[in-house]
Amino acid sequence: SIQQSCSEGVCEIWLTSEDTGAYGRDIGTDLPSLLWELVKEIPEGAMLRLGMTNPPYILEHLEEMGKILNHPQVYAFLHVPVQSASDSVLMDMKREYCCADFRRVVDFLKEKVPGITIATDIICGFPGETDEDFEQTMELVRKYRFPSLFINQFYPRPGTPAAKMEQIPAHMKKQRTKELSALFHSYNPYDHKVRGSFSHIVLGEFFPTLLYNVAVVYFGLWVI
Repeated sequence: SIQQSCSEGVCEIWLTSEDTGAYGRDIGTDLPSLLWELVKEIPEGAMLRLGMTNPPYILEHLEEMGKILNHPQVYAFLHVPVQSASDSVLMDMKREYCCADFRRVVDFLKEKVPGITIATDIICGFPGETDEDFEQTMELVRKYRFPSLFINQFYPRPGTPAAKMEQIPAHMKKQRTKELSALFHSYNPYDHKVRGSFSHIVLGEFFPTLLYNVAVVYFGLWVI
């Protein structure tokens, strides 16, 4: 149990899966319901950290997720992958959301959860991505200055629909990845948290973490 694990020295509980936000869709419940039950079990001094969730599922529970991420024993952190800021690219990827959905999630959480850290993923060079599509992604990063950004060069997996599409030249994918990486390294996303504040830093100690993997059932296949 969580309480027993914490009594044995665990101070962080990580709740994660391929898409944490989809929890409960196959059993008549949802992620917020699970989280409210979990925080009841977490003793003082321990923290809960949430894993990745795609925009469609978190959109259904924005109000409740805002409250949960404000809980003193839940990290104000959420990993929400966008992949591209171009709706045409997202459509080609067979994603079930548009960039406006992603922006709505980020804008809402930034407003309701002070100091929240939003992490996201971006794929550079998906088949059919134009210069204009890529610039939309660059503009999204310029606006939100994500403190955690996972940048991936597209690689076609054999047997997938995307592998049969006309591919973008390797040098172009590499250049776009380089430009996006340079943009990420050009800003200091934690300045607003560091200036004028005091932080407790612990050195030389190891704190065990308890990892829970939540199984989910997917109602759509997003293989690209």
